[in-house]
Amino acid sequence: MPILTPNPVLYFGLLAGCLLLVFGLLVLAWQRPRRRQRMARVLASLAAVAALWLSTFPPLRHLTAIRTEAILLTPGYSPDTLRQLRRQLGAGTSVWTYADADPPANARPLASLLTLAEQRPALHRLHILGHGLPAAELALLNSLAVRLHPGAPFEGFATAFWPATSSLGEMLRLEGTVVAPGRPAAAWVVLYAAGTGRDSVRLPAGGGPFRLRYRPKAAGLATYELQLRRPGQPLLAEPVPVEITTPALPAVLLLTATPSFEFKFLKNYLAEAHYPVALRTSVSRGLVQTDFVNLPAQSLDRLTPALLARYAVVVADAATLGALSAAETQALQAALRAGRLGIVTLAEAAPLPRTAPARADFTVQPRPANVATQPLTWPDAPGEARAALPAQLQANPTLRALIIGPRQLLLAASRRVGLGFAVVSVVPETFHWGLQGHTAVYASYWNQLLTAAVPPAPAAATWHAGSRWPRPAQPLTLHLAAAFPTTLPTVAALAGGPAVRLALRQDTRLPEWSTARFWPDTAGWHQMRGPSRIIHNFYVYPPTTWLGPEYQERQQAVAQLSNETQAPKAAETTQATVTEPWPAGWFFGLFLLAAGYLWLEEKL
Repeated sequence: MPILTPNPVLYFGLLAGCLLLVFGLLVLAWQRPRRRQRMARVLASLAAVAALWLSTFPPLRHLTAIRTEAILLTPGYSPDTLRQLRRQLGAGTSVWTYADADPPANARPLASLLTLAEQRPALHRLHILGHGLPAAELALLNSLAVRLHPGAPFEGFATAFWPATSSLGEMLRLEGTVVAPGRPAAAWVVLYAAGTGRDSVRLPAGGGPFRLRYRPKAAGLATYELQLRRPGQPLLAEPVPVEITTPALPAVLLLTATPSFEFKFLKNYLAEAHYPVALRTSVSRGLVQTDFVNLPAQSLDRLTPALLARYAVVVADAATLGALSAAETQALQAALRAGRLGIVTLAEAAPLPRTAPARADFTVQPRPANVATQPLTWPDAPGEARAALPAQLQANPTLRALIIGPRQLLLAASRRVGLGFAVVSVVPETFHWGLQGHTAVYASYWNQLLTAAVPPAPAAATWHAGSRWPRPAQPLTLHLAAAFPTTLPTVAALAGGPAVRLALRQDTRLPEWSTARFWPDTAGWHQMRGPSRIIHNFYVYPPTTWLGPEYQERQQAVAQLSNETQAPKAAETTQATVTEPWPAGWFFGLFLLAAGYLWLEEKL
């Protein structure tokens, strides 16, 4: 630490003032009538003036320190860790405070990490105490070795995961962990949406993992709330932003060999759900009956590539697939393998026809007749579903289970065929669920089958935020996967404010990848526009929310930086001597004691 030379005018002026003060105090002490306290008063007068002088110009002391290492204090650091580290490195080791960390004695504030290289060019290692630094700021340390000394154990939400976007009608799943070391009482985690609790779970003492789920009721940008309730502790609430989207409903073509109430009920359900749906029923050989809802009427006599191009999913019974001509079968198989069509086959207690897609993998096994209805299960089923099970599918590693029966019977499964998906179900007469009032079960069942059969969406321009927890005043890297646009995209806060035009940087290795840097000013929802008509929404979290996952990311960033940099050599870590003044607070305290004694002795 450099030693400043005092101003000569201030130095000699204060020296003259101290000499006059000590002379006056000694005269007053000598003139006191109480001679017993005369000597003590003289010593107190000398001590008071000396302490006043030393508070302004403290003497120097020699401390051991390692010039190649320094200490940086961040919020949440432990004073005990600081004392131990200073005893290890030497009392003269430089101590800096960053952000809102409480500065101890002899610590200097640090406005920017870039100033470390300017003021300490010989620095090779930095000890960071507390919660650490954001990953974006750690990059400013370049090749400097970093070691993190965490503070007190964190309490609250340590991790949390949920999808940034969810389709309307799908189940939103949220999971994570809560840490509460040393807490003997249990805690509750509650998910709030639309002003009321939707799901909750009780955690044991000390915390643990949790899983919550909720089915959103409306589309748009929603900000739910995750609450942690602990006895005797303040309520902890964290935002859960989710974008609820309404994807375009796929057009469904229903094919049945005979008039069936199963297909008629399915057509009515899809029509009420606003699906574009067409139904073709074979009345007799060469004669078909058609019905269209939310679609213009067209000829369905023959399945041609032009006709299949208008639909995303085909639902057919096994008899219809077996009666198709060679040209129709070829058109159906070509659309499936090209990823333009998905097929759902409703099988009976008999082997699939040879024209069925992936017939070798979907092996239908008959079951004993006259068996009572059995329970069916699938993910997120809203209630119990029961049905007679005349057949089952043979388990196969290539199949993905969709509907499961008792004793893990496989009742519906999907398989990828080329770029598309084929689904086979052996569950009969599901319309009974709708007639019995179990409409939610019926809708969930068919949503499970149709979702598994819908072909994957074509690749489009997509945005991706480089950070899971964007913060105000912190740089955020935005990634674009698309051809380099001719017009630069813009980003703006939905709460209000000007739109900022982003400067894109194209990746030299993959031209379809581009990145941009954005510094958000406020928390809340932000919207990006471009390229073309692409709109992407993302959420910027307030600085005081979701600190647990943020601290974990900081620790991971420090560990990665420590692996990439090398520690200083043994020759560079030798201790040196640093000259610095004694703390002025000690001498000021001596001045208060001496002045207090003089005042008290005069009053007695």
